[in-house]
Amino acid sequence: MAEPTPRRNEPRLRPAPLLFEPAEAASDPEHFFDLESIDDPRALLARATELTLAFRAAADRALEFQAMAAAQLADPRRFDRLTTADIAERAEWTEDYAKKMVEFGRDLMRGGVEGQGPGGTA
Repeated sequence: MAEPTPRRNEPRLRPAPLLFEPAEAASDPEHFFDLESIDDPRALLARATELTLAFRAAADRALEFQAMAAAQLADPRRFDRLTTADIAERAEWTEDYAKKMVEFGRDLMRGGVEGQGPGGTA
């Protein structure tokens, strides 16, 4: 099963693999990672939980990369730096959220606490 995002000084564990589905299976709205084919409720709960944790871990990591990219784009040392308004527009965020993401990204790049969102919560 996937593990929650580790905190600082803990090794990052890999979530369960999210295998890509064939195009014909993905186009079927009832098909989702073959969960619909699992008849045993215990097995279904285990696999669905595994996928839930994997998606959470993937979302947490993606958020961290978004924050680091925002911080890099806002870096005043860059000749092509963007304002937080520009970053907000590109990422479809509010400007306040973009400011928080820039700060979160700077914290991450300085080696700050991982696994906390831009508001300081997990």
